[in-house]
Amino acid sequence: MDTKIQLSPIGIVHSCFGEKFGVPRQPLLADASRAAIELLPPLDTPEAVAGLADNTHIWVLFQFHQAAGQWSAKVRPPRLGGNRKLGVLATRSPFRPNNIGLSVVRLLQVRTSPRVELVIGGADLVNGTPVLDIKPYIPYADALLDAESAFAAEAPEPVVVNIPQGILQQAEAYRDDWGTDLPALIKQVLAQDPKPAYQKPDPERIYGMKLCGFDLRWQYHENAISVVALDPEPGGDDAQAT
Repeated sequence: MDTKIQLSPIGIVHSCFGEKFGVPRQPLLADASRAAIELLPPLDTPEAVAGLADNTHIWVLFQFHQAAGQWSAKVRPPRLGGNRKLGVLATRSPFRPNNIGLSVVRLLQVRTSPRVELVIGGADLVNGTPVLDIKPYIPYADALLDAESAFAAEAPEPVVVNIPQGILQQAEAYRDDWGTDLPALIKQVLAQDPKPAYQKPDPERIYGMKLCGFDLRWQYHENAISVVALDPEPGGDDAQAT
């Protein structure tokens, strides 16, 4: 029996996250993040999204396209500091046999012109992510109040983030087609501490990530993060919806 399954993307993500480093490790942890899912043929039609706007949240099934083929039976979850291994199926690691991801996100807007796309908030999706399916989030069935997870019982404690006044003003002036609050997004993303959990940062080291068409850079000082630069990327904001 042929057990192979062939899947074709139904959409593509245009995201504020230009690369996988710095993307929140779970959805909704950075609620200010914005993305749009552009639907591809044959689903690029208003009929395919009729009634979807009646939902506040949706499930997005997608492919970890930057992690394809990179997996092992045991992995080191960041929540455990990278010092303990668990079976890959006991974690949310992106390095999986079929590299399929699942995220619940806020549905902010359903657009049908000039293209069919879904504007979403709280996304943990890198720009260019292929989308395999979309389903409405059903609260009575999907919110299980008695569910437990031993190693990730609650969200991690946020790190204090300091943004100098000049950079803060620069971020406040940012505008895009999704209504992104860039100062809030910077704080929410960095408060999750993007660096590997096992790594002790050198206070002289400068970290960086691509965010909303900017090169965001920061340093660690006394259990806090200090933003040191927010420079426009060459070529402008490729992730921004237009």
